[in-house]
Amino acid sequence: MMRHALMALLAAVFSAGAAQAAGYRVATVAAGLVHPWSLAFLPDGRLLVTERPGRLRVIEPGANGQPALRSAPVQGVPHVMAQGQAGLFDVLLHPQFVENRLLYLSFAHGTLAANHLRVVRARFDGTRLLDVTPVFTSQPAKQASQHFGGRLAWLPDGTLVLGMGDGNLERTDAQRLHTHLGKLLRINADGSVPRDNPFVATAGARPEIYSRGHRNPQGLVTVGGELYAHEHGSRGGDELNRISPGANYGWPITTGGIDYTYARITPYRSLPGVEPPLLEWTPSVAPAGLAWYDGALFPAWRGSLFVATLKERSVRRVPMSGGAAGVQEVLFQELGERLRDVRAGPDGALYLLTDSADGRVLRVRPK
Repeated sequence: MMRHALMALLAAVFSAGAAQAAGYRVATVAAGLVHPWSLAFLPDGRLLVTERPGRLRVIEPGANGQPALRSAPVQGVPHVMAQGQAGLFDVLLHPQFVENRLLYLSFAHGTLAANHLRVVRARFDGTRLLDVTPVFTSQPAKQASQHFGGRLAWLPDGTLVLGMGDGNLERTDAQRLHTHLGKLLRINADGSVPRDNPFVATAGARPEIYSRGHRNPQGLVTVGGELYAHEHGSRGGDELNRISPGANYGWPITTGGIDYTYARITPYRSLPGVEPPLLEWTPSVAPAGLAWYDGALFPAWRGSLFVATLKERSVRRVPMSGGAAGVQEVLFQELGERLRDVRAGPDGALYLLTDSADGRVLRVRPK
């Protein structure tokens, strides 16, 4: 017992030292969260954080090093299917949140035998969600509790993009247009279908489809009008992609990975008509959140994508220039924790969510 305590102390000392040497310091904003999945910044400086079991919390960061105040669960969150990878996923504020108080939640809906990715819109009064309205429910129903995707992002025209996983049981559905599985999807803010979606006029296609050939997309961010997404591969083949409407991103007919059984998924890493990834990670890093940093606190990090990873327990900084990815920097491995989300805060700091039953909100600032 004493040996374990000593090792933990040494690890903590090493982590603090590594963070200081790297030119940043990491502080805990809030702890005691159960598998936090996503966070959003309210205009008044508070944070909204989702917990995968189905809770939404309001976090009020403490001043001058004081502990944060964590609210009771926000009332009015719809019932969530919380099992395996399923649960409450993303929270995203409406672009005009200050005026309309609207936000969006994505979550697993249904039962183990028949479930969907659902997105709802609601009005937030500070403690409760009111007028909760479904704006999207994936079709058809799928089985099991894997590969929901769940990430949300706004495009500059005010339309909403969401990532939908392939469900894992029938991976070839990612190539089929009659199903939402394995796609990025685009809807209007009220849930209606934009008239210029690429497959609106295709017979038998789901009109919400924006791009196809995705395995389990869990990172979305818009930069200068361009949409970037990353997704989990199998054993290798994690990808970062720049998204074009109507494009095919390959899964499972092309991939750089192999199956968990070590069997070959496909003989092809590339094919005509399939968009190649901007980056591929093999072995897998298990990419989770995705953020764009252009803040003032870290000038050297400006113009970079940040990729939170679960398996590698890091954040990958990907400098971007002219749409091309530069040499990556691996950050925050000294924390030794699975990192579910990364966000650039309005204060110029970087915020991280740790993925555990005792998860934390972390803030990264210059030392």
